Amino acid sequence: MPADVHPSPRVAMRRVDDGLASRRIGPSEARSHHRSLVLQALYRDRGRSRADLSRELGLSRVTISEVVGDLLEDDLVVELGTRADSRPGKPATMLDINRQGHNIIGLDLSNSGSFAGVVTDLDGAVVARAEVDIPPALGNDGVLAAENLLQDLVALASRPVLGAGVGTPGIVDDRGVVVSAPNLGWRDLPLQERLAAASGLPVSVANDANAAVVGERSFGQGRPDTMLVRIGRGVGSGLMIDGRVVGGARHAAGEIGHVVVGTDKGEPCACGNHGCLETWLAMPRIEAHLAEPGADRDAVLAEAGRRLGIVLAPIVSALNLSEVVLAGPNAEMSAPLLSAVESAVRDRTLADTHAELRLRMTELGHDLVVLGAVVLVLRDRLGVA
Repeated sequence: MPADVHPSPRVAMRRVDDGLASRRIGPSEARSHHRSLVLQALYRDRGRSRADLSRELGLSRVTISEVVGDLLEDDLVVELGTRADSRPGKPATMLDINRQGHNIIGLDLSNSGSFAGVVTDLDGAVVARAEVDIPPALGNDGVLAAENLLQDLVALASRPVLGAGVGTPGIVDDRGVVVSAPNLGWRDLPLQERLAAASGLPVSVANDANAAVVGERSFGQGRPDTMLVRIGRGVGSGLMIDGRVVGGARHAAGEIGHVVVGTDKGEPCACGNHGCLETWLAMPRIEAHLAEPGADRDAVLAEAGRRLGIVLAPIVSALNLSEVVLAGPNAEMSAPLLSAVESAVRDRTLADTHAELRLRMTELGHDLVVLGAVVLVLRDRLGVA
């Protein structure tokens, strides 16, 4: 099937030698570090020679040759041929990441009706898609559905699979354990371990909003200091500061859906409280409000946007964010919603410090989470994100 081409990820290349110079490291750690540096450089800029890499990275030519040799053997790097220039001496052989030589699988478990997944190349171009319906009874049945989807995608891959990334609702710890995902009936679920055992692949699992903000940064137009708000069955957000995702003390940074908004009590929420942001902004609530007799569409959306803006204003101000990105609402809903969010935020923050704040909708559409899941694999397997 035709590939869905996305822009090559603008991977935030952070030199991974932070802290290494201040302590002694063994040969194995140094080699792994040098390998990541070379992959980062090649992933960022196509067509570099061994001499180019040596100069840019400050590594000896012997070290670069050894690392490149290993990467060629692993089929992660390819030789493109000689440089077409007029420099004296033997023409340099140019190198690149083997962008079409491997596949990556990305899963999005956050949709209300189905689990979705893609197979991509290393540049994030989608080469295959699949989805499975979410079973009526979730819990372990939901895990089995995710396992089946992953196995279907492995069968669709045309190249060796580097790994699988997963964006899932709920609180997810650093080991890929879903601590709590009430909408899926999961608690203390070792999802990463389960999916790895079912597929035989390295698997990386993250909260869906955190995966989304990573996808926006790498494949979209995301800035280094960004908050991405996902509006769907619930409301959640991913926070990125200085290019790094913020997890929080209990892996729950960005969980804004159950912040009570205002003092007018509001509707009851599934969590047991009243007036939570989700009661105003979650898509089922918006759709229910719009279905009421005599409902004013723009007024309903504007009120939902205003409530979101009230929640966002102190976060934007405290963190001095440069951007807020919304994902989820369709095009017809986005304009009045976004306008109300912006007005509420600007009315509640100091203009001089947030004059350049950008509020917008994502342009990655329904692929936002799966592409973020792909970036998780690039980060964990190649060290390039």
